Amino acid sequence: MAASETPIAKIERLLRARDPAGALQVANDFLEKSPSSFLAMIGRCRANLHLRNYVDAEIDIERALQLSPKDDHANLLRANMDNRLGRIDPAINRLRPIAQGRGPHAIEAAINLAEMYFYTGRRSDMIEMVKVGGLWTSDPRALIVRARVRVLDDFDGGIADMIAIMRSSQPIPLRRVSGFEAVGLLDKKGRYREAFDLAREAHATTGGPCELDEWLVPLREQLSLLASKGRGWITPRVEPVQGVAMVVAMPRSGTTLLEQMLDRHPSIGGIGEFDGLDTLTSRLQSVPSWPRLPAALPTKLYADAQRHYLDGATQIRKAGATWIFDKSLLSWRALPEIAATLPGTVCIHIDRDPRDMATSQFLSYFNPVSYSWTQRFDLIRQMIEMERKIVPIALETLGFSYESFIYEDLIENPQLFAGRCLARMGLEMDERVLTPEQNKRGAFTLSHAQVRQPINRSSIGRWKNYEWAFDSSWDKLVEQHHARRTITPAND
Repeated sequence: MAASETPIAKIERLLRARDPAGALQVANDFLEKSPSSFLAMIGRCRANLHLRNYVDAEIDIERALQLSPKDDHANLLRANMDNRLGRIDPAINRLRPIAQGRGPHAIEAAINLAEMYFYTGRRSDMIEMVKVGGLWTSDPRALIVRARVRVLDDFDGGIADMIAIMRSSQPIPLRRVSGFEAVGLLDKKGRYREAFDLAREAHATTGGPCELDEWLVPLREQLSLLASKGRGWITPRVEPVQGVAMVVAMPRSGTTLLEQMLDRHPSIGGIGEFDGLDTLTSRLQSVPSWPRLPAALPTKLYADAQRHYLDGATQIRKAGATWIFDKSLLSWRALPEIAATLPGTVCIHIDRDPRDMATSQFLSYFNPVSYSWTQRFDLIRQMIEMERKIVPIALETLGFSYESFIYEDLIENPQLFAGRCLARMGLEMDERVLTPEQNKRGAFTLSHAQVRQPINRSSIGRWKNYEWAFDSSWDKLVEQHHARRTITPAND
């Protein structure tokens, strides 16, 4: 007779089968009987992480470390959670000894460590890591780490390595990252035609099809509901939240810069592209009557969604801050969900020249499923057109307290527009917000390198390097954008 499966083995099997809910149930059942089981605690932590139950995962990992403080797996999980919370130095300090060892988690720890070095600009550490080598160099992801280091001294050689990875048979995520990193480097060197052609190839070979109606149909429905039902469409049935602000903008609109600025204020804690809003919207959208009949949803659903969001966001917010600043790129499409579940949220709406934004989106790495429309300029234009129709109406109709301004104006007068954001949040101006490059919080976004520089105009007018990509279909968007500007610099 075959031996029966142990609970720990079952947890592991369910996690491998991408059934974290099942793994969580098994872990909970086993821990009721054996509350000091280290392996069950680790399994439950991993299941909670997959399910985005970050507060519960935090409790689990702390208990696991109390049971076995030197365990590599527990410390790897703790380091990755520290990274998510913006605690970069503690995360690195935990990862180094694991990465330098020969245990079963050494490779994963080393790859994660290399990513942290890259995104926080620690070039010397990354160079030393490649020089020393180790078990991690056998992992396919080490290819891009070595290419990143090579490009520092041998630009063409490093670019060639990245392109070779993109054209290889390696997993698609690795190929896509490598391709778009090469695109960004070519762009910075002024090799615009090469960058453009490589971006087009990367989209074609590592992306997928885009059915734009999958994106536009729900947005058109939202626009119709805003117009037909007006302010009576959504009446919140939960208490207003206090101290929550969100960026409302499309990707590559200056959201990371704004977050890094406001996070310098001692009362504001930036939480990056927190995925709590994704979870919140998924909860509501799983109910057939949403968004047509918000009153048909039980109050408990709204209350639970609000609590889950606030628990996770508060966990990430820096110590001492009274405000959460969320730069989720979903918010412009989820204003009804925010209004129903997080009433009282302050919205900061920022727009950028549509051509600059389109250029940056096309040349940048985005998830090929979640942002499939970034693969072609005509698709990008249609998404921008929808965003600029829906956001102003939604902000007004749904009764948000908000500020709205243009990225180019923010660059020209950061004190004015940062001051407006702070005033909207009931906070006094703090000069530290004008030096975002001094922010020690990691920016794990596409703009991680730019925000380590003082505020500057270098990204304004970037589209001119790719002028051939724009036809007359962009004229109306551009005209509308310029009409909204309040500051016209002399050299524009």
